Amino acid sequence: MGTLHLVRHGQASFGAANYDELTARGSVQARRLGAHWRSHGQRFDAVFTGTLKRHAQTLAGIGEALPGLPPAVAVPGLDEYDSLALIHAIHPEPLEKADTPERYRAHFRLLCDALAQWMAGTISPHGMPDWEAFSAGVHGLLEQVRHGHRDQQVLVVSSGGPISTAVAQVLGLTPEVGIALNMRLRNSAISELSISARRLMLQTFNTVPHLSAPDDATLITHA
Repeated sequence: MGTLHLVRHGQASFGAANYDELTARGSVQARRLGAHWRSHGQRFDAVFTGTLKRHAQTLAGIGEALPGLPPAVAVPGLDEYDSLALIHAIHPEPLEKADTPERYRAHFRLLCDALAQWMAGTISPHGMPDWEAFSAGVHGLLEQVRHGHRDQQVLVVSSGGPISTAVAQVLGLTPEVGIALNMRLRNSAISELSISARRLMLQTFNTVPHLSAPDDATLITHA
């Protein structure tokens, strides 16, 4: 039986003009993950990523500490939804910069509300696919892995939206429950799915064993 390792990207630049860029902390998270896997003798037979810069940067950081990774296949179905387009669809007015805890919480309350409306088909954010197409892209990758990579170790580097959607699909959860999973995913966290001929099965969710040392508290981030 193989294993599909779903990894969320390292910390990106929340609040900056370009979110799609790892912070210095995000790069450390990725390298730590690669070093953790190297120390445990982990090897991969196949690698998939989304097409976003933060996905490629995270994979590069993993690869710095874990040489010999197979060439990555970029899959648009592993790309994240556009959070700003979602929020703008329900709150067209400019938002204050999320530079305080309360503004940060308000930002993500709006995002969760927008996600729920997008999933229900109530809104159609500019430049985004509908929820059915987004979900189908994730499902397509899961089916590709299940049929083409049995008994293999597969690495996927993606974002919170696709990963939480994948877990929700495997567990038969509603999309709304998937939102709650999404909001809990930590940067560089690993979620593992066992691969069998019949189905995928969840083994672990949102773990950060590479950030478990007492001095690593500042390396555990969510945005």
